[in-house]
Amino acid sequence: MSSHPHTFPKLHNAAWPGVVGKGPDSEPPLSLDTMLDLTAAAEYDGQRFEGVDLFLYAPHVDIDATDEELELLADKVRSRGLVIGSVVAPVWPPTGGGSAMGSEEERERFLTQVRKGCRIARALRQLGVRPYGVVRIDSACSPSQWLEGDPQENSRRIADTFRRACDIAEEFGEVLAAEGEICWGGMHSWRQMVKLLELVNRPDRLGFQADMAHTLLYLLGYNAPEDAILPPQWDWSDRARLDEALRQLTAALRPWTVDFHVAQNDATVKGSGSHDKTGRHCLPNDPNGKLDIPHHAGFWLRDENGRLTKRFRHICWDGCMFPNEVMMRPETWNEILAAMVAVRDAHGWTE
Repeated sequence: MSSHPHTFPKLHNAAWPGVVGKGPDSEPPLSLDTMLDLTAAAEYDGQRFEGVDLFLYAPHVDIDATDEELELLADKVRSRGLVIGSVVAPVWPPTGGGSAMGSEEERERFLTQVRKGCRIARALRQLGVRPYGVVRIDSACSPSQWLEGDPQENSRRIADTFRRACDIAEEFGEVLAAEGEICWGGMHSWRQMVKLLELVNRPDRLGFQADMAHTLLYLLGYNAPEDAILPPQWDWSDRARLDEALRQLTAALRPWTVDFHVAQNDATVKGSGSHDKTGRHCLPNDPNGKLDIPHHAGFWLRDENGRLTKRFRHICWDGCMFPNEVMMRPETWNEILAAMVAVRDAHGWTE
C-alpha cells in the first residue's frame, strides 16, 4: 500500500515567485518556461507537482493575451504534465489597475483588470487545462492610504468595488478570492478582512485566500496592533498558545476560505524590489520558520471538529522573493514538494 494514499487536494506550485519582487531594482525575473520546468522536474518519494498557479502579468502571461497565445500557454503547461489552477489578476496601479477605494476612474481600471483576468481564467477552463481554481484580487491600496480620511468609508468603497467585481466574475462563471496580506489596505488585519467580506456579502463569488505565511502575521497585528491575537515579543516556543491563536483566527476566516497557500514564515516582514513590505516566505525547513507546516495547515483544511472541509480541489505552495540562485536549485523544489506531500498525507482524501 502506498505511503501517500490520497489524491486530493492536488498539489500546485506558484509560478509568480519568478516575477514578484524581481525587476530593474532587484534580480531579473525567471521566465514562465523556467518555472514550469522546475515545477515539472521536482520529485519526492514518487510524488510530483500536478499543476501551477499563474500571475496574469508579463513576462509570464500578458493580461491582454490573445486567444492564440492562451492556446499556446495551455499547450505549454500540458506538455509538462501539469494543469492550471488559480490565477492572479494584476489589479494594482503600476500594472494598469487602480485602487479599489480610489476615484471612479481608478476603480474602473481595477474592474477592467478583473474582467480581463476572468476572461483568461474562463478561456483556460474552456481549453480544458484549468479544472479548478479562483481569480485572486486585493484592494490595491496600502494600509496608510486606507487610514487617510474615514477608514470605514474606505472599506465601504472597497466593498462596493468588490461587489461590482463579483458581478463580473459571475458573468464569466468564476469565483474571486481576496488574499489576506498585511500590505493591502482594508485587508491588513484579520478583523478588517472579515468585515470586508461581510460588507461585500457575496459568498457565492468572493471568498478568502489564506496564505500560511501572511495569516501568521495577522496574529501579531502588524499594521493593526489593535487586532493582534498574540502579544509582542512573545515566546514562540509556546506551541500551545500559537495553536490557540490560530484556532481563533481560522474560526473567523475558514468559513470564507476558497483558496489555500502552503508556506513557511519566520514572523518578520520584508520587501524585494518594488514589492511592498509583506510576510517573509521561507523555505519549508528554514530553522527560523515558526510554523509546523502539516500541523498548522490542518487549521485551515479541517473544521473546528477536525473534519476535512474539502472546500478546494488544490493547494498551492507560495514562496515569493527567494533569490534566483535558491530557486534555480532542483533540491529547493524537491524539499517544497515534500512539504506539500506531508500536508496532503495529513489532510487529504481520495475520490
